[in-house]
Amino acid sequence: MKVKIGSSKIVQPLYEGNPPPTTNYIPLSVFDKVTYDQHVAIIYAYSPPTTPNATIELGLKKSLAVYREWAGRLGKDSNGEPVILLNDEGVRFVEASVDRALDQTVSIGPSASLLSLHPSLEGVEELVQVQVTRFLCGSMVVGFTAHHLVADGHATSSFLVAWGQACRGLEISPLPFHDRTIFSPRDPPILDFEHRGVEYVSKNIKKVYPLIDNSVDDIVAHKVHYTAEFLSKLKARASSMNGAHDRPFSTFESLVAHLWRAITRARGLNGQENTQVKISVDGRARMKNPRVPNGYFGNLVLWAFAKAKAKDLLREPLPYAAKLLHEAVVNVQDDYFKSFIDFANHKAKEEDLVPNAVADSKESILWPNLEVDSWLRFPFYDLDFGSGGPYIFMPSFSPTEGMIFLLPSFTGDGSIDVFVPLFQQNLATFKQICYSLD
Repeated sequence: MKVKIGSSKIVQPLYEGNPPPTTNYIPLSVFDKVTYDQHVAIIYAYSPPTTPNATIELGLKKSLAVYREWAGRLGKDSNGEPVILLNDEGVRFVEASVDRALDQTVSIGPSASLLSLHPSLEGVEELVQVQVTRFLCGSMVVGFTAHHLVADGHATSSFLVAWGQACRGLEISPLPFHDRTIFSPRDPPILDFEHRGVEYVSKNIKKVYPLIDNSVDDIVAHKVHYTAEFLSKLKARASSMNGAHDRPFSTFESLVAHLWRAITRARGLNGQENTQVKISVDGRARMKNPRVPNGYFGNLVLWAFAKAKAKDLLREPLPYAAKLLHEAVVNVQDDYFKSFIDFANHKAKEEDLVPNAVADSKESILWPNLEVDSWLRFPFYDLDFGSGGPYIFMPSFSPTEGMIFLLPSFTGDGSIDVFVPLFQQNLATFKQICYSLD
């Protein structure tokens, strides 16, 4: 697929009335500092008729006036602390074309061809980049990249919905909550949980990498579609050992438990090997006193870790894995978030610790572990520029072995698409067992 770049320019916020000063800045919160210091790219595909580029660009300018952080730059304050400079330097807007029809089975799959549908993620100072690619058949693909230090998936999806509203001439609603200084530590600090080796690690720690023969070049990304009917059966099986008064496990917990076991089997892990699943936990619904507004713009995610020996995971039935996942997520509540805030403000500086996610983001192989990125609750399909929502939405090609993405299927019937990057030699076994309820 040959993509021809027509234009590439910087787009700045468009304000109603006098523009705000461009000398202000927003300090990164403790949650921003421990997330991934990297750009994330997502892909949307739209069927014809589609919205003109000029309308998409104008809507972007208007939405940047409300979400100014994206139009700024990362920098440091006078104390050397990381901040977002609200300098309105703008985001990149690229117009491109492909001299053929969009064949969704070839072009829009988990392959390296996706990388040409959004600007490069390397050496980028803009915090957002947009590429609108037009195809001969009238279809349109929008590639969107955003820096994770600025916002998590929840906040980014709210911006994308606002961008669509602006394109359609609507008022942006709800408005984002911008204050990142609301996470005050307690005095004295109350450290109820261990955060060393979880969110923070020593600067001098030496990561132990698995002794395996495979390399990054052997990683392939596979897409699995789970129907609502299959998921219903899976949930019933995962919850079959729950007591009469226990709630059934969620679809998410049931599916991740199933994938954890299937991937562990496909990898052929040694029975004594420990394996863990890392799951993002959104603090917006969990933090109390004060409650965090749902429209909080920034990062507000910590992680839950479910751990097991490979032999136990495979020997025990599905409910065993589902229970481990459920308990891990349930433990990350308000008191955990508060303990983290206290630790980040006191011990992390005292002990000269660094965020664990910074080290993780440089890894391309998670074996024998998994990380699950769930986009099931984000309104990504609501990005409507004026001619309807997308018929495809997916992450760009990012071959990190063991980094799983869960997305709602565009069919809207409750089915789920899962993107599973594995080593080529493990893929055949995974394909054989990924739909097995045994």
